Amino acid sequence: MTFEEFKLNPAIIKAITACGYTTPTPIQEQSIPVVMQGNDLIATAQTGTGKTAAFVLPALERLTVPSTIPGKGPRVLVLTPTRELAGQVMDAACKYGRGMRLRTGSILGGMPYRDQLRLLSAPVDIIVATPGRLLDHLERGSIRLDRLEMLILDEADRMLDMGFSEDMEKIVSRAPSTRQTLMFTATMEKSVLVLAEKMLNNPLRIELAVRTTSHALIEQRLHVADNLNHKKDMLRHLVSDTGLTRAIIFSATKRDADELARELSRAGHPAAALHGDMNQIARNKTIERMRRGAIRLLVATDVAARGLDVNGISHVINFDLPRFAEDYVHRIGRTGRAGATGIAISFVSSSELNYLERIERFIGKKLPEQNIEGLAPLSVLRRVSGGNGAKRPGSSAGNRFGKPKTSAGAGKSWGSSAKPGAAKPSAGRSSRGPVNQPVVEYRSRRNPSPTAA
Repeated sequence: MTFEEFKLNPAIIKAITACGYTTPTPIQEQSIPVVMQGNDLIATAQTGTGKTAAFVLPALERLTVPSTIPGKGPRVLVLTPTRELAGQVMDAACKYGRGMRLRTGSILGGMPYRDQLRLLSAPVDIIVATPGRLLDHLERGSIRLDRLEMLILDEADRMLDMGFSEDMEKIVSRAPSTRQTLMFTATMEKSVLVLAEKMLNNPLRIELAVRTTSHALIEQRLHVADNLNHKKDMLRHLVSDTGLTRAIIFSATKRDADELARELSRAGHPAAALHGDMNQIARNKTIERMRRGAIRLLVATDVAARGLDVNGISHVINFDLPRFAEDYVHRIGRTGRAGATGIAISFVSSSELNYLERIERFIGKKLPEQNIEGLAPLSVLRRVSGGNGAKRPGSSAGNRFGKPKTSAGAGKSWGSSAKPGAAKPSAGRSSRGPVNQPVVEYRSRRNPSPTAA
């Protein structure tokens, strides 16, 4: 099948061709005709299968017909859980809609209100938004959804897990009942089905097989960590091994990726960071340096590493466990490619236990625990049956560095994470700080302040 068979507007076909695409992916092939027929849809497919184009292309096709409803609100609204994902959707809309006269924009937390109010001062075709900030605008009266024709919930499972269920329900309550609603998700859990029942009207369902097991040639290991310093001790040990020829180290945040890459570089390891705050030229340069062998250790965030294709990755190290189980499979798939073997090593603290249990349920097996001589954990990982009883990261008042937040959001530096009163370290180990110090923090609900997401 080709894109021409969808009978899309010639301007859209021209843009797709200019991008070098000729054949739709399975999720695109199945979803686009359903959406173009006006049906509500719930589609399940893993990351990297082309889900964004599966809803952007039919949304653009709808916009080729002028609206008959007066007003300034958007005709198409896409809700995403993060700014990074919103950026990807905006890029796709601009790329495929380059031959159309469209007015598009994003409404994101952490961005200036002034620019967003300017965007909303005139009719707009497509808005990509994070739920919290969009709801702020709805409550302020700076945006109305009277003209909305298509509502798209991208990564719906993530938005639910990040605590945006209530926000989404409030947003949907402001939308016309005649709208078309599309839900795209990587996992089909009960909570997603409950949300779909509330928001979609007799939706058609498309489910592509989700890869839940990793490559057979990848050896998976788990190391229990007492706290941040313990993770750093184990990382220093691992990267000093000559058997680790080229590695990707995954960090939870962009700031931490930068800090960790700098620390590794100061220790004499060729290292660099890769994250969403870098422009495309800088990203491409970093990836090319790694392909040439100038970089041995790449510290990356999930969004930046999507689609990353570098041969010869001997190790993947999850310095921070991913919040979403599907991302674990995506991460470790960077190694063990083209018939080569690979090693995937994950660090887990007690505050990340919930994430570990999700991963193990997703892949259908427990990760084998291993200890590094001289760096065995001081605490025991207490697993909870079903994965629902563990304390969620972010529930503590402290941040990942073990220091209470200030108004400026500052935390301790990588080199000063230990706190007084830590458990006495064993011989040959540095002080780790409190055994149960939180390692990863995620905000589970939006902040009601003007800068909230």
